[in-house]
Amino acid sequence: MIAYEANFDGLVGPTHNYSGLSTGNIASLTYSQQVSNPKRAALQGLDKMKALANLGLIQGVIAPQMRPDIQVLRRLGFYGSDRCVLQQAAQQAPKLLTSCCSASSMWAANAATVSPSADTDDRRIHFTPANLVNHFHRSIENQTTSRILAAIFNDENHFCHHQPLPASEQLGDEGAANHMRFCEHHGEQGVEMFVFGRYGFDHHQQAPTRYPARQTYEASAAIVRLHQLDPQQVVMAQQNPLLIDQGVFHNDVIAVANQQVLFCHQYAFLNQADVYLQLQQKMGMDFSIIEVPDNVVSVDDAVSSYLFNSQLVTLPNGDVSLILPQECQRNPRIWQYVQQLLQARVGINRIDLFNLSQSMCNGGGPACLRLRVVLTEQEQRAVNPAVLLTDTLFKRLREWIDLHYRDRLVEADLADPSLLLQSYTALDELTYILKLGSVYDFQQV
Repeated sequence: MIAYEANFDGLVGPTHNYSGLSTGNIASLTYSQQVSNPKRAALQGLDKMKALANLGLIQGVIAPQMRPDIQVLRRLGFYGSDRCVLQQAAQQAPKLLTSCCSASSMWAANAATVSPSADTDDRRIHFTPANLVNHFHRSIENQTTSRILAAIFNDENHFCHHQPLPASEQLGDEGAANHMRFCEHHGEQGVEMFVFGRYGFDHHQQAPTRYPARQTYEASAAIVRLHQLDPQQVVMAQQNPLLIDQGVFHNDVIAVANQQVLFCHQYAFLNQADVYLQLQQKMGMDFSIIEVPDNVVSVDDAVSSYLFNSQLVTLPNGDVSLILPQECQRNPRIWQYVQQLLQARVGINRIDLFNLSQSMCNGGGPACLRLRVVLTEQEQRAVNPAVLLTDTLFKRLREWIDLHYRDRLVEADLADPSLLLQSYTALDELTYILKLGSVYDFQQV
């Protein structure tokens, strides 16, 4: 059956700021407390979406979370008017306030794990929103994420929505950032690869010592069962714990896949040769591995440039493009390797560069910003059409951002009641533009 891979990007929210909340994410910690520009961040992300749509790819938009999340702050004991709640939180527990203002849902690769209908037993697309229990600021996303995904993919004949996994460290789930799929054609059954950082219940296994491993084996195994996948078409691989301690907090920081190609670092996985063997046995002779040697691209260079946090996409004309952040061009060693990669003609024959500096400074590159969903033509017709990017929607979203977003934000601004009003007003209008219904708590009061 003919199917296409669509990208659904997270739209950056009005409270985009640099609070350094993400332990293990070096960029997030490095740029902590600096001045952010929410308007520029949102426009950079939107421009990337439009460019990919112009290349002929299906491109959708995922709405941001409701921030500041006043309801969560009230659950934590702050009371009174919204102004009082913000002031109390700022004075008594500023980290709770910054957590409840985080715009991290922009990184839609963590929104959910998605399995195409070609892989699932009931021939529906399965979605499991990530529980994101490793960090508080992200753990409060999944209920709204569930509503937004259900509003986008709202036909139960084609889409199956699961609840997030139980919120426990043994079942830590970070979504598609630790999930890859291989196939010859998108509409045919593929091989799904789940990458985990540690075992939730077996503490004797190898694990990082400096930074947390966010994805557990048990979480990945649960999703395999929930999505009704054929175990013979699944590969479970453990992330190299030494790389997690060097800032590789998700698999998509060190590896990316597209159809029959795996592009990864030499030290991406534990027992890497065995991982390769499993993939080659399941995929056959045409499977291709582009392994980047450590002496050519170091882990530090990979993390700082986000070479692997790229989108690897097949364009309608058959070209395979590597969607990179501009930081790759600014690193001479990375850029030299990229030029050699193109000249080698090993399955990647085009490079597209994007300015995503606002997202990059917070620790997310092109791959972080998108959730991949394989759709047949019939399934695409069942998607909420209002979220699919067109020239008209692009123009309207640009105007919406220009109207509602600030061009400067510091941590002290998060306690400003006017920011809350601006944010909620913007999101209320956005749900009308994208025809999502009442997905936010403040709309249901």
